[in-house]
Amino acid sequence: MGSPAALDTGLVVAAHGRHVIVETPEGTRVHCVPRGKKSELVVGDRVRWQPTGDGGVVEHIEPRRNLLHRQDEWRSKSFAANIDQLLVLVAVEPPFGEMQLTRSLIAAAAAGIPAAIGLNKIDLPGADASRARLAPYRAMGLTVLEFALKTDPAGAAAVLAPWLAGRSTLVLGPSGMGKSTLINRFVPEAAAQVGEISQALQTGRHTTTTTTWYWLDAQRQGALIDSPGFQEFGLRQVAPTELAGLMPDLAAHLGQCRFANCSHRHEPGCGVRAAAARGEIGEQRMRLYEALHEELSAPPRY
Repeated sequence: MGSPAALDTGLVVAAHGRHVIVETPEGTRVHCVPRGKKSELVVGDRVRWQPTGDGGVVEHIEPRRNLLHRQDEWRSKSFAANIDQLLVLVAVEPPFGEMQLTRSLIAAAAAGIPAAIGLNKIDLPGADASRARLAPYRAMGLTVLEFALKTDPAGAAAVLAPWLAGRSTLVLGPSGMGKSTLINRFVPEAAAQVGEISQALQTGRHTTTTTTWYWLDAQRQGALIDSPGFQEFGLRQVAPTELAGLMPDLAAHLGQCRFANCSHRHEPGCGVRAAAARGEIGEQRMRLYEALHEELSAPPRY
């Protein structure tokens, strides 16, 4: 291989195992594999590659601006890179989980990626209750976008389009929150693209676990990244001592503790717990912090 600068450039727009789809600057998509047996390629990677007889070989990954991880019970694995922003999609129905939302926001903060919360199905009767649940996040300075994708698609587009324009946005949301509806509203050809990618990667029915990059416009300025098939963001890259600093309501009170290495769980003179006692940090948020701190302090199971 020559120097990376002499190779063709490309963007990884889909990945499954060792197989990836690389898009050239002209928009051509090529089925590639990495050089060597181990693959560290993820969707969003900028790469240098060279053609082979029936596809290509990725020789080099350009430095990443950021990297996100997914997690199952046993391990954490990277799955997306070079993301501009994250949209965590929740809905009035079914009710969303605070832990999953919190994990997503912490993972984004740890990677230095701006995040917003999208509240879908605001046409349903429980909308005000959902808004109340999200009030603490608004108070932390997070953007909360509200819409009803199915019953008011035009209104949803008016809310979301300006925020999505010109940026690569990872959309995250458990089943039932409206993620597929959102993707299909903004990328009408998404289903066809999934079929083509599935055939190229030979993933078949497992395509639902394949992270995919969709362009929002012909100029390829904005993109949606969909990564279905997992429940949790991996946080193993976060040290327990960093956790409070990644939760804005707790971070506001750091530096007020008696001990420099305070864990904010049981030490005397803790500024964070004092703020919680004054009602400046919600009880639920402290419970989430304690649960995550315990998880990150435990030895890895893999």
